[in-house]
Amino acid sequence: MPQKKDAPLRSDAQRNRERILEVALVELTRAADAPLSAIAKKAGVGQGTFYRHFPSREALVMEIYRHEMQQVADTAAPLLESREPDRALREWLDRCARFAMTKAGLADALRQATSACGSKPAHTPLTEAAELLLRANEKAGTIRPGITADDLFLTIGGLWTIDPHTDWQPRATRLLDLVMDALRVGAAGRP
Repeated sequence: MPQKKDAPLRSDAQRNRERILEVALVELTRAADAPLSAIAKKAGVGQGTFYRHFPSREALVMEIYRHEMQQVADTAAPLLESREPDRALREWLDRCARFAMTKAGLADALRQATSACGSKPAHTPLTEAAELLLRANEKAGTIRPGITADDLFLTIGGLWTIDPHTDWQPRATRLLDLVMDALRVGAAGRP
């Protein structure tokens, strides 16, 4: 009997799915064109099981991307609870940079997947997290008013051009210091 589209997965099916995602993250980060058959084999599942969960490379890559972005996004609120808004924003940006550098292969796989299917990944979790941090900073008077998540992402886009195989951290730190300085110009709490 076929499973309903929105029905929860059986526990063994959920474990298979999670194992596929774990292996795929490692393999696609290592090589964007990693064969799906190799991912299935390393995950210990057959081709049929693999394709039931992820009918295409694009579906797999987009699910990994969604999950990884959610992980980064989920750190915003706890940072705001434990730090001043500007410190929370800066630490969150550092996490974005670390993600960008450690998942460079995944970014290549995402570019391949989205160009193959003509879609653009939704940045909803990251956008919501950035808006949360930006609004908290605006309310605290630590950044200029009116900065949007889109503005922020366009500004930090240079992170994704840094070669992750170099000593990227000093360069990313310098870039993010410049971004934070720019965000502070015109803030309510500054002249």
